[in-house]
Amino acid sequence: MNKQQFLIDAGLEVRTLEFWIEQQWLVPDETASEISFSDTDVARAHLIRDLKGDFGVNDEGIDVILHLVDQLHGLRRAFEQLHKDMASPQR
Repeated sequence: MNKQQFLIDAGLEVRTLEFWIEQQWLVPDETASEISFSDTDVARAHLIRDLKGDFGVNDEGIDVILHLVDQLHGLRRAFEQLHKDMASPQR
């Protein structure tokens, strides 16, 4: 999705989005002419917004939490691949 649609779906202002991209809390796909966002980016933006607003987490805490979430998702993908590899017949 384009930037404008992302701002609407995520409920963000432009300045907030620019700061979050600068902090690398969100890393949209970039082409020569535009940036685009995924549904995963919208979910991540909602998480960040909830952490900051509802739970009062500061910027340093957001960095730590997002790093841990990214590690968790990476481990999950690795375990899924390991499971697939173990389930496939050996050659």
